[in-house]
This record gives sequence, structure tokens and C-alpha cells, in this order.
Amino acid sequence: MKAIKVNIKNVLGSISEADINNLDAVSVDAIEKLHKGSGLGNDFLGWLDLPSRTPTQEIDDIVTTANNLRANCEVVVAIGIGGSYLGAKAVIEALSDTFAAYRGSTPQVLFAGQNIGEDYLYELMDYLKGKKFGIVVISKSGTTTEPAIAFRLLKEQLEAQVGKAEAAKRIVAITDAKRGALRQLATEEGYKTFVIDDNVGGRFSVLSPVGLLPIAVAGYDIKALMQGALDMEKATATHSVDNIAEIYAKTRNALYRAGKKIEILVNYNPKLHFFAEWWKQLYGESEGKDHKGIFPASVDNSTDLHSMGQWIQDGERTIFETVISVEEQQHEVVIPSDEANLDGLNYIAGKRVDEVNKMAELGTRIAHVDGGVPNMRITIPALKEEYLGQLIYFFEKACGISGYILDVNPFNQPGVEDYKRNMFALLAKPGYEKETEAIKAKITE
Repeated sequence: MKAIKVNIKNVLGSISEADINNLDAVSVDAIEKLHKGSGLGNDFLGWLDLPSRTPTQEIDDIVTTANNLRANCEVVVAIGIGGSYLGAKAVIEALSDTFAAYRGSTPQVLFAGQNIGEDYLYELMDYLKGKKFGIVVISKSGTTTEPAIAFRLLKEQLEAQVGKAEAAKRIVAITDAKRGALRQLATEEGYKTFVIDDNVGGRFSVLSPVGLLPIAVAGYDIKALMQGALDMEKATATHSVDNIAEIYAKTRNALYRAGKKIEILVNYNPKLHFFAEWWKQLYGESEGKDHKGIFPASVDNSTDLHSMGQWIQDGERTIFETVISVEEQQHEVVIPSDEANLDGLNYIAGKRVDEVNKMAELGTRIAHVDGGVPNMRITIPALKEEYLGQLIYFFEKACGISGYILDVNPFNQPGVEDYKRNMFALLAKPGYEKETEAIKAKITE
């Protein structure tokens, strides 16, 4: 069976194998905490066995619902923020024809509720005028500001265009089983619904209906995605020298203890840009606590070699890189020969573009390691559903292990609430009168 692989040999100039192996005891303890539910945040471990416990009937229901939307909509707007948006976006972008939108492929899957950009929402609503569109709204509460604004606007537009009865058939809500404003509305209006389990946090939710429904609407095989995740769930279930999630978690923590405070996720395939964005939320929100945690950053190479390459090569040596390398491409493009050879490229004529890209990757890794930047390498056989499922679960499992090695709660996000309280106070939300008074005093000081 093909599977993703992790290679850590290019970190051993900065840390030793002993430095990594010294974390064995805390790594074993971390895995035990995850599987016994004995660690901090143990009420948010529902993601751990999602691949193995999700019923076939639920997957079939998601596929049927997605096919109904695909049959009746030119555009489907997925409304959500954070993990309710990034996971689906990451997988769809990785699997999509880059220029599908220009080819008129339908249905298009667009996103809203991930920002409060007025121009973004205006332009989206303008684009949807006269189009057959549907909505997948994702929110446990239904009151999170960004998606709630987007849903209010788009729901009103959809009802105005097709009437309330037809709109109700084109809206799917992914929300709490029993509580919250969105659950209440979905019940009253008769929307098709799927449940976000209480024990699955947003950034770990891509393998739940939160991510699976938009991915299926885009036309991709969520059964293969879940099978890949299931394979990785089994492969990383116990402490082992072959457990790649454990190897990654231990290595990055050994590097952190050696003063490498920034991890740069590097890809050489532009389709992985949003996968890096998902990864940044997963690790940043999970580990950035108690004034601890590796700062997650990302670059898209070779593009960013012409912008960030200089800093990575010669800047402060507080960084390490994790490179995602895609072994097989979906298409083949060969560089032609040119008689004039004014660009001097005849020396690579007859080679595939991917071969040139792979040599750019290899040359860069060698240069960065020589420049004092430790490198881990994750190879993925191809950008296909099965392997993306493996990669998602691998990063999630490693994140749980890594957070416990770091001795933080990987499953809460107390700092995220601070901006919300200030925003509510500044907007004079009912119930925040004291906070409004206090924050106005700070502004006028």
C-alpha cells in the first residue's frame, strides 16, 4: 500500500538522534493520554476515531445530499470560519483543476463567513444574482459573528430569488445536535442537517460532515478520503519506532528545545497553498499557549524562493522546515527544444517540468541544510483523496502528541475569545455594557 512517509535525516546536523529519543517517555505518555482520554482537553477527542466510527450510512447520506445540491445548483456557498472552512478549502484546492472556474465547471464551491470584508460580500452577492445557488452553513451555535453575518445576507438573497420553500431545499445546516440558534432555525425551516459532535473541535473537524459535505459537493470521493484517514488512524494508534506521527511530533519538539522556534511548512505544488493554511491553524491554535509553542509559517516554492528565500537562507537561525513533496503529478508537460535557444533552456529540453521542479526542491533543501536550517521531508504519493486523508489524520494525530509533549492543552483556544469580547464591547452588544464602558475608557486614555 502506498502511504505518506516522513524523513528526518536532515535535522541531525542541528539535533542528535539522542535528543529525539530522549522524548520517548513523554511521547508514550502523550499517546496514552490521547487514547485513554486522561489529558487536558479530553472532552474534545472525538476526532481521534472519526475515520473508524463514522457510520457508512452517514457517509452515504452526505454523498446523497451533495449530489442533490450538485444537481440543482450552479454554485454552492459554504459558510464557516476557521476549521469550519479551512479543511474543506484545503482538500478542494488540492484536488481541483486550477482553472476550473474559468472553464465554467459546475457546481462551483465558494466560501463565505471566513472574513468580514464588505467588498467581498457585496461582490459575492452580486455574482450570485440570477444564479441557481445553494448554501451549506456550518456553525455549532449559529451566532459566531462572521458566518452569522454571511448567512443572514445570503439566506435573504436566496429566499428573494427563489422563495422560502425552495430556499429551504437548497440550505443545509451543519450544527449542534440540539442547541443553538442555527439548530432552532433549521428545525423551524425544515433544513437538511448534519451534526457537529460536541467532542470535535473546529480545527479537527475536516473528517466530519463539516469538511466532508463541501468536499463531496465539489465532486470528490469522500469515501476514499476517509479510507486514507482510517489507514493512518490504524498506523499511528500505538507507540512505535514506525509511528510517523510520533516521529514528527518528537522531532519538532526536540528542535524547539534546541532553539528552533519557527516551523515553515514548504510545498512545491501550488495546489497545497490552502493545505498549509489549514495546518497553520491546526498547530497555531493548538500549541500557542502559556507563552509557549512553535510559530507555524508557510511558503509556496519555488514562488517564494524569490521573496522569502533570502531570509530562510541567511536570516536568524531560529527556524526549521517541513517540506511536503508530491511524488507523482496528474499530468505530464515536457519542455520543448528551441532552435534559437535565446533563453538558454535547451539543456533541459525533453525533460518534464516536474523533474525541474524536483531538482529545485532538492537543491533548495541542500542549500538550506548547509545554511543551518534543519529539514524534515514528508512525501505524499500523489494529490488524491486517499493520500490527503492520510496526511490530514497524520497531522492531527501528531498535533495531539506534540501538544502534550509541550505540556499544553492542545484542544482549547482561550486566546481566541479575547478579540471577540473586545469586538462585542465595541459594537455595544447587549450584555456587554460593562465591557463597552471599560473599552471606551481605554480608547480615550
